[in-house]
Amino acid sequence: MDYSALLAAGAHAFSLWPLLSLLAGVSLGLVVGSIPGLNDTITLAVLVPITFALPSNIAFPLLVGVYCSACFGGAFPAILLKIPGTASSVLTAVDGHAMTRQGRAGQALGIATYSSTFAGTLSALVLIFFAPILAQYALRFGPAEYFALCILGLSTVVGMGAGNAMKSALACLLGLLVAMIGMSPESGYPRFTSGNFWLYEGLPLTPILIGLFGLSVVFEMLSSERSNARDKGADEVPVRFADMLLPWSMVRRLLPTWLNASALGNLVGVLPGAGMLVAIYMAYERVRRKFGERCGQGLPEGIAAPEAANNSVVASSMVPLLSLGIPGNSTSALFLGALLIQGLRPGPSLFTDTPDIAYLIVICFLIANLAMFPLGLLLARIIPNMIRSVPRALLAAAIACLCFTGAFAIGNSVFGIMVAVAFGIIGFMFNRLQVPLSPFILALVLAPVIERAFFQSMSLSGGSVAYFVTQPLSAAMLLFTLIFMVWPLGKLIIRRRRQVPG
Repeated sequence: MDYSALLAAGAHAFSLWPLLSLLAGVSLGLVVGSIPGLNDTITLAVLVPITFALPSNIAFPLLVGVYCSACFGGAFPAILLKIPGTASSVLTAVDGHAMTRQGRAGQALGIATYSSTFAGTLSALVLIFFAPILAQYALRFGPAEYFALCILGLSTVVGMGAGNAMKSALACLLGLLVAMIGMSPESGYPRFTSGNFWLYEGLPLTPILIGLFGLSVVFEMLSSERSNARDKGADEVPVRFADMLLPWSMVRRLLPTWLNASALGNLVGVLPGAGMLVAIYMAYERVRRKFGERCGQGLPEGIAAPEAANNSVVASSMVPLLSLGIPGNSTSALFLGALLIQGLRPGPSLFTDTPDIAYLIVICFLIANLAMFPLGLLLARIIPNMIRSVPRALLAAAIACLCFTGAFAIGNSVFGIMVAVAFGIIGFMFNRLQVPLSPFILALVLAPVIERAFFQSMSLSGGSVAYFVTQPLSAAMLLFTLIFMVWPLGKLIIRRRRQVPG
């Protein structure tokens, strides 16, 4: 690790404009995360095209601030209204709202704030120390290793699909098919273009993400008959600042839960494609096994575990992106677009060619998580009132306008809007059919890397498939891929054998 570059990036991060940009991003993330229907992915999808006009030292602190704080902001409506502001707050709503009904809303918000800050800071340290080290080893990666790594990333979203392995596999397949649209890198002939010259370069990634995560939410709002539903019991819940400051006894009680959930979150975050929801459910399941029926009744650990897990995934998911050029989840895939817009190429060369920007990004993750604590406590009394005052119809119209603007700005073309609308409908259908989006996005991003690495490997080996298993690192990753693929089948067989009497 280049400690001199790390210290220089840290000093630069505390200069006026980068620091203001980072604090603005943290504040914006808390606000958008607390508004049901908005999340970090939608916000980043809208902001990424805007960053084209911003210097790198202002654009990336802004994006990092939003990414770090948005999943925590979703805890506000989850706890107060039992309306998860983001998908990562679904389990927070269970025990969090139960505490609100018991008159402990302030304590619940305090637990969420402490848990998010603690786990996010640990995750940022993982990013700081492991991303540059992994980038150094990544220089030894050849085509076979990149191919095996991408296949491993796709297998994780199938094998860790939380009971949804078939739908995850289907989403992966659809993502691979969509990625094949355009010119073949091997033969140079167009594929699935139907003679449309707009498709020769393939479908643009950012409008696809805007449609899947932005316009799909608009369609969901317009179709929901319960969009104006509110939990009347939480309308007048008082939130006092003193209640949000946890006593040392509560901190000591929650510390093992924070450490366990953070370890799970960092492990899942580093795995390409595993996803935040996997970490949340794994962490909450451990709490449920320990406390049994007390879960769901206002258990503090029921808030601490999912909040620590989701925030620990945030920074660790950037480790494979910055060091290997492979996004850890669909949100970090937007960072890939931001880096490319700024003329940077994520991967092993990022820390050697542009160390100032690479280390600035990792340092900003640490500062953003530390800034999230005071800002979270401050906004915890302001944001709940904002949540109740925003009409859903107005929110849907604002999201649609921002999505159309961002999709058009990518190529100054209506084609971007058409792509966004098409994938907005696809995203809406995925949500209704409960098909996960992360496998689709990961397959879409990894497909070009897989294809390029495969053909390069075939060229180096003279067309021998055995080349992939003769390379030690590639063989090890393919072995893990096999384990992830057979894992759901093994669990199903074990479950059925236990159900058979005798």
